[in-house]
Amino acid sequence: MAKTVTFGEIMLRLKSPEHERLFQSPKLEATFGGGEANVAVSLSIFGKDATFVTSVPDNAVGEAAIDELRKHGVNTKFINKVKGGRLGIYFLETGACARPSLVVYDRADSCIAKAKASDFNWDEILDDACWFHVTGITPALSQDAADATLDAMKIAKKAGATVSMDLNYRKKLWNYGKKAPEVMRELVKYVDVVIANEEDIQMCLGITAPGVDVTKGHLDTEDYKKLTDAVKSEFPNVQIVAVTLRESISADKNGWSAVLSGKTGFYKSKKYAIDDIIDRVGGGDSFSAGMIYGLQEYATDEQQALEYAVAASCLKHTIPGDFNLTRKSEVLALAGGDGSGRVQR
Repeated sequence: MAKTVTFGEIMLRLKSPEHERLFQSPKLEATFGGGEANVAVSLSIFGKDATFVTSVPDNAVGEAAIDELRKHGVNTKFINKVKGGRLGIYFLETGACARPSLVVYDRADSCIAKAKASDFNWDEILDDACWFHVTGITPALSQDAADATLDAMKIAKKAGATVSMDLNYRKKLWNYGKKAPEVMRELVKYVDVVIANEEDIQMCLGITAPGVDVTKGHLDTEDYKKLTDAVKSEFPNVQIVAVTLRESISADKNGWSAVLSGKTGFYKSKKYAIDDIIDRVGGGDSFSAGMIYGLQEYATDEQQALEYAVAASCLKHTIPGDFNLTRKSEVLALAGGDGSGRVQR
């Protein structure tokens, strides 16, 4: 089985209990997560050969992060251990009703932020890889991380792997003197599959879609066809653009769907009404994993690939933590119309 490789940062996640404010009580729930790690875990659970590449500190915290990945079947052979380094941390407060969720980052000078392109033997790592996935988070951390990402993407393309990128704009992270488009527009020149929402495309690539406003609770998919066409026009190397459409009615009630401008046409998924959201963090990563899986398994049916990705992400909203622990059979059941939630016996 050809492997899928993801590259990025895994972090320690510290979350306040249930819907409490941060430090409202003395307890914080400790788990691990991070965009590209989340994708690798989900792909492994779907049955794919998934490899995650990063740098972690050579201490008990770094080992615990690696163990968590291994528990879900992810290949960790190419994870660098750095003496004296630190693992990035993010604090999470889950919102409710009109109060949005809050993320506070503590990831400056983390191992991956200080990693250099020369730290990774990409020729060996990408040997027999059919797919390489990154996000816009890693190049936002530092110039070194951006350079390492670009180097990996170039080698992946040369090796014949499909390259996907979730643009994943994070305004709190771009602090090293460059604006996102300065870096991201160069990276996207090596991408085959772009995954994003409308804000990501605007803030990372400088491409806008008139009439798009997610705060209104209603989205016009025709505007997104214009948006995806514009991305493909500016970046002819991009073959597929998948855009998630989140209608944010409140912190725990969202509409969820997506569109895909593919090789064979423009497709719109079914729309899910997600009420009583348990945890939306990692929802976009689960969509990316579903999209990668769908495009690998249903290469001749882009509509089916899209439906798989949207269903996988919808289910992630019901699971606490960063990782989507949903199995392939559950995704297929929901994509096929079974959203009853009845007990499975």
